[in-house]
Amino acid sequence: MATDKPQEQKGFLRRNAAKLLASVIITAGIVFTLQKGGLTLVPEGGNFAHVNWLVIPAYLATLGVMSYFRAVRWRYLLRSFADVPRKRVLAVSWIGFAAILLMPFRIGEIVRPYMLREKGKISMSSATGTVVAERVVDGLYLSIVLAIALVFVPTIDPLPSRVVGLPISVAQVRTSGFVMLGVFTTAFVTIAVFYFARGWARRMTLAVFGLVSKKLGEKLADTAEKLANGLHFLGRGRDAGGFLVETTLYWGINAFGMWLLAWGCGVVHADGTPITFGEACALMGMLGCTILIPGPPGLLGVFQAGIYAGMTMYFPTDVVTGAGSAYVFLLYAIQLVWTIGSAAFFLVIDRSALKALAASPVLANDGSAEAADANEPPASLRVESR
Repeated sequence: MATDKPQEQKGFLRRNAAKLLASVIITAGIVFTLQKGGLTLVPEGGNFAHVNWLVIPAYLATLGVMSYFRAVRWRYLLRSFADVPRKRVLAVSWIGFAAILLMPFRIGEIVRPYMLREKGKISMSSATGTVVAERVVDGLYLSIVLAIALVFVPTIDPLPSRVVGLPISVAQVRTSGFVMLGVFTTAFVTIAVFYFARGWARRMTLAVFGLVSKKLGEKLADTAEKLANGLHFLGRGRDAGGFLVETTLYWGINAFGMWLLAWGCGVVHADGTPITFGEACALMGMLGCTILIPGPPGLLGVFQAGIYAGMTMYFPTDVVTGAGSAYVFLLYAIQLVWTIGSAAFFLVIDRSALKALAASPVLANDGSAEAADANEPPASLRVESR
């Protein structure tokens, strides 16, 4: 209809101009702050002097295995309403991970549910609910690991007052880890209550928020109910167990890979002893504090800030700015290339996936989630419903 044409003519850049502009400002601010503090995105050549280059292929192997489990565990969340082949889940997930990485403020999160939706079988809301559940469980899991590391893993003594290269106190960094635990615990409990006691949770939401606005209360309750549908796997013991096991493998291998690369880059303590696995878990958790929050494309600046914040608690400043900077650079560069390359692989071998990605709400001209539910995907993307 004529009234729809102006919206249909809006491309990706126009629809996301504000987010793109904000992401540019955030990136520029973080990069400027790092450089002002004596850190650069690309370290000097001398900082790579202690790198054992044989560790790079070994880290790539751990990254590949970690990425596999990160992707395929999604099938357990989908099984309550659809059987999706593991290969399909892997392809859609790796493409989706690249979209999340490259698009600002995590708007790429919509890509995975869009590429799996199918009229009458898998709705956008159902698939999106599983993605939200996965994100909340990841946040809770990671924040628990970080909290344990902050409590039990010894730090340098005395702790620096400020994070190396950043105008942030170490105390604020440590506090943010426990705040993260509180936020994701609250989020998980909220959607769990809506899943297990939906009627009561809805009444309470309407009673509390209805005092401000009945319409607001109804909207919040409806949204929470849709998101809670992603927890259907909790009612299926086999799926819940499988998801938690593969989530543990995902994060465990991730931490091991980060430890291996740091060891290979020569990240050591003042007495020359190498980084410990517990410290690698802390670095992974601090990185999670930053990248789980919406940020700029490629997580540029945000990624680096998270790792530097973690290293400040465990290593001398000269190590952080020397071998540590080489570690941060290689960790970021390898993950960036891997994420883009793995997505490109599936886009090349599966043309239907490329068409589905091009038509997704974040790239298509209309950008409406409703349109996604109204149209069927290419035949090769269809799955068996339950």
